[in-house]
Amino acid sequence: MSKDLARKAAFAARKAAHASDDGAATRALTAVLEPYAGRVLAGYWPIRTEPDPRPAMEAHGGPLCLPVVVGQGRPLEFHRWSPGAPMIEGVFGAHVPAQAEEVIPEVLIVPLLAFDTRGYRLGYGGGFYDRTLERLRARGPVTAIGFAFAAQEVGEVPTEPTDQPLDLIVTEAGVLRF
Repeated sequence: MSKDLARKAAFAARKAAHASDDGAATRALTAVLEPYAGRVLAGYWPIRTEPDPRPAMEAHGGPLCLPVVVGQGRPLEFHRWSPGAPMIEGVFGAHVPAQAEEVIPEVLIVPLLAFDTRGYRLGYGGGFYDRTLERLRARGPVTAIGFAFAAQEVGEVPTEPTDQPLDLIVTEAGVLRF
């Protein structure tokens, strides 16, 4: 299956799961993040029907940041964030911190459209997280945690050599570790 067809099916599955979300995925994410207290955590501001990581981020005992798209074909930057901080609309409609203080995350909560049991994710097609994870991993240890609904699991995500696998995937049904 092509990535475009996979994305279309994944959007539909996520939309249905989002409609019945009772917060279980966010509670599971909060528990998974406990051992990472004190480390710089990158989350994301949810768009469309993405599960909302902000309550888990707010419970994190450490510095927080959000991704910022700085240009096509470039890795993401991460700007310091705290609950209640002034936000502005960034690229693709995601909110980003109004003040641009760049930080380097050690743990990332990564949004996705679909995932498989190999740890691969299907994103929106810009390659931002793949480039970002490749760059961060070249610098040192980093933990990438996919955050999704169980309904987003597929048999196999179509991959390319540049795709970066995740270390964990958290859903309301549990945690997959790779």
